[in-house]
Amino acid sequence: MPDIDYSRYQTLSITRRGPLVNGVPSVLDIRMRADGPGGNGKLPTAGHEGHWELSEIWRDVGRDDSVRAAVLRGDGMGFSGGGDLALVQDMASDFEVRSRVWKEARDLVYNVINCDKPIVSAMHGPAVGAGLVAGLLADISIAARSAKIVDGHTRLGVAAGDHAAIVWPLLCGMAKAKYYLMLCEPVSGEEAERIGLVSLAVDDEQLLTKAYEVADRLASGSTSAIRWTKYSLNNWLRQAGPSFDTSLALEFMGFAGPDVREGVASLREKRSPRYGTDD
Repeated sequence: MPDIDYSRYQTLSITRRGPLVNGVPSVLDIRMRADGPGGNGKLPTAGHEGHWELSEIWRDVGRDDSVRAAVLRGDGMGFSGGGDLALVQDMASDFEVRSRVWKEARDLVYNVINCDKPIVSAMHGPAVGAGLVAGLLADISIAARSAKIVDGHTRLGVAAGDHAAIVWPLLCGMAKAKYYLMLCEPVSGEEAERIGLVSLAVDDEQLLTKAYEVADRLASGSTSAIRWTKYSLNNWLRQAGPSFDTSLALEFMGFAGPDVREGVASLREKRSPRYGTDD
């Protein structure tokens, strides 16, 4: 069994819980920290460190033979607060940074899909950015009814890349996917369950209880049956790989364009963006 050093993660707090297997708790509890490097103390945000760590953790989960399931959850006021604006500016101005983060964004999606352990997400409050990628690609996605799911790419002035093209049409249909992704419309946890974007929506106070219950059931089940079922079903996502790769390339081409500068400025100034309009 590989010796996995989870202490190397600074933006993720990783503990163990759940059913014992050979005396070791078999569920990995992964909390995206609001107070980690690049965080703002209120919500987990994906800065330089956080973006890489969220893409890398799933390799370790897959390698760790003592883990049978994982729970991904947020911290503070919500599940995830999206990308750190400093990282976005670095991506817009530095080709090397943009190339590195493109690879991390690709790895994040494929590492979640290819991780052979079942992943449960527990989303509360705002769910945006890199955290949302893992949250919606999780095998069982659970949202608090009041959760606010937003894919904010077009608001920022770039194409909806990341996970959007690979999974939203499959989960909620093309018409709904276009509506929410092109307009950056927020989706409540309750509405997300209704349209099939998440597996379950529960009362806010029951979110973690339900997520842990599901993870414990997965950890107590037949590991081969559950892992092979995940592998088979995720072939639907692998078939959408070319669409995903195209969307990610277009997103990162947008980071070199003019609209992202207006997008960042409008977010910093807390105003609506003006993309070639007089208003």
